[in-house]
Amino acid sequence: MAVPPHDYDTPPPVTRTVRVTGEDLRARAHRDQMHVRLLGVAGGFCLLFAVVAVKLSIATVLHPMAPEKRQIASQVPEIPKIDPKGSLAGDFSLPQVHRASIVDRNGQTLALSLPVAQVYANPQELIDPQDVTKKLKTVLKDLDEEETTRRLSLPKQFVYIARNITPQQELAINSMGIPGIYFEAGERRHYPLGHMAAQIMGTVDIDDHGVAGVERYFDKRLMSDHRPLRLSLDVRVQSVVRDELANAMSTFQAIGACAIVMDVRTGEVIAMVSLPDYDVNEFSHATNDARFNRAVTGLYEPGSTFKLQTAAMGLETGTIHIWDRFSSTPIHIGRFTISDMKNDHFAPWMTLPEVMAFSSNPAAAHIALDVGGTRQAQWFRDMGFFAPVPIELPEAARPLVPHQWGISTTMTVGFGHGMAEPPLAIVRGTAATVNGGILVTPTLLEKEEGPAPTQEAALSQGVQNAALEQAQADTSMDRTTVGSDGLAVPQGQRVISEKNSALLRRLLRLDVTGGTGRTAESPGYFVGGKTGTAEKIGPHGGYLKHVNISAFTGIFPMNAPRYAVYVMLDSPKPTPQTHGWTTAGWNAAPTVSKIVSRIGPMLQIFPDTAHAAQIDASMSLPMHPAVPRGVRPLGPGNDPGDPRKAEAEHRAAKAAEQKERAAQKAALKKQAQEVMDE
Repeated sequence: MAVPPHDYDTPPPVTRTVRVTGEDLRARAHRDQMHVRLLGVAGGFCLLFAVVAVKLSIATVLHPMAPEKRQIASQVPEIPKIDPKGSLAGDFSLPQVHRASIVDRNGQTLALSLPVAQVYANPQELIDPQDVTKKLKTVLKDLDEEETTRRLSLPKQFVYIARNITPQQELAINSMGIPGIYFEAGERRHYPLGHMAAQIMGTVDIDDHGVAGVERYFDKRLMSDHRPLRLSLDVRVQSVVRDELANAMSTFQAIGACAIVMDVRTGEVIAMVSLPDYDVNEFSHATNDARFNRAVTGLYEPGSTFKLQTAAMGLETGTIHIWDRFSSTPIHIGRFTISDMKNDHFAPWMTLPEVMAFSSNPAAAHIALDVGGTRQAQWFRDMGFFAPVPIELPEAARPLVPHQWGISTTMTVGFGHGMAEPPLAIVRGTAATVNGGILVTPTLLEKEEGPAPTQEAALSQGVQNAALEQAQADTSMDRTTVGSDGLAVPQGQRVISEKNSALLRRLLRLDVTGGTGRTAESPGYFVGGKTGTAEKIGPHGGYLKHVNISAFTGIFPMNAPRYAVYVMLDSPKPTPQTHGWTTAGWNAAPTVSKIVSRIGPMLQIFPDTAHAAQIDASMSLPMHPAVPRGVRPLGPGNDPGDPRKAEAEHRAAKAAEQKERAAQKAALKKQAQEVMDE
């Protein structure tokens, strides 16, 4: 065996013997135990921090906790879906608000409630009211520091600081972390179109309840049903009507004006404008004159527009015919004289078409006398002129009608004096003369076509219990019947026969083609209508000379009536273009023409110039209709409406009545004497 060489330079290893005692073993065991404990504590902390981290992730990221209602209201609405085609128009509503929105017939929003907050404080929890006020002032710029500090120092537990603050202001105040400052959710009514349909919309009070207009009329419905309330108004038409009416009011320096567009078949009001108006968002700052709705609250003598009712009344009662003639000679009754304008040189006797086209006052008075006061009063009562117009506005006024219906009343009412009516009543009466003879009910709610939904169908759509009853009571659920021509069939009381309605349409068309309403013509739209100019009644009674209410009530297209257009100007002034005149033919009628030309295409009615000659021929009416063979027409020698004859008959009837009363009184006296003798 080989022996490894030995390195004599390297000393051999030294072997040491370590003696481990029991004390050393115990120390080592203690250190190991401490290491284990430290590792256990570290693991426990790691686990605890992991649990806290998971909890925080859940509370802040996965399922964040909502703040308390008194600290901050949930104000952020859901992000609306992209709707490029506008299929959701009019149906968008904020889930946080309680009052339903109001939209027009096309879904354009007219009124909606926006989420806001009210900020209040508990002064008992505040440390330094002055410091709190300074901090709040940085967000609430309009805050009165002195007054707020005083109120926050009161020994109370509840003090309002500001109302209707925005969500941004709420978040800014909440981020300050001021103890004792709280919030409560609220809502604020907003009208995005400002002046649009101001008097119709009305407004709400601080408690979000309606105080005027449709806001007041439909207050219960708007608070109980979250669906948008859809009105019959068309904001496009409303805008055009307001624009043209404002131009006319400015041009003729009128102190007020109103205009109405109404569907003569359904009664739906498409536009209603009253000027001056106001921004609905500033209702509290509007003047009484601006709030005044001249279309339904204003009462005006209708003037010659009432001659249409006189003609309709005479034809429908069978008293007059189209070929009859009536005297245009001035009528003297007491200290009054009924006559035409000094420049009107009419023939002594005028046919019915001439009476309507040239608007003769004495001739209209003769027609009224032919009918008689009793039947005349009943006619106007049946036409709704004795009661407020049934429209969804609490401001609808009751008309002023005579208490006694004598001979003078009969004559003056015949040409539009002696009664005061709101313009909408005139429009309603005009619609009945052209739509086939049906007295429709004006409405501000859109009517849907087709049959009404059954109760089962309504329930299947989620309309249940009280909501179902409200929906059935809500006239916006009304359906209109559609005829074979695709147009709505008028629903209501028949007041005029279809035959007479067709004749009245031709009379109204004649007034535009050859009468006082020539300036109302709009090529291709076949406008018909009647002018009306009435002297204005002064504040102390009596008529004001040279101060007029000028109006024109029109229909288009007259060959197939769809819409009534009415314009009224209060106290217009003459201009060089009107040659010093302030009558309706110079101001109201041309305004109607401009409105018709602009709104026709919006209403899907386009001018028909290609067939204008044929249509005009079918609507034409001669000024002197032929008298049928064997018929004795009213006229010279056959004038039952002669005022002298009527006055004599009136005196005779009054004398007979007095004689009868005297006889009855004598008989009663004799009978009493006989009883006493017994």
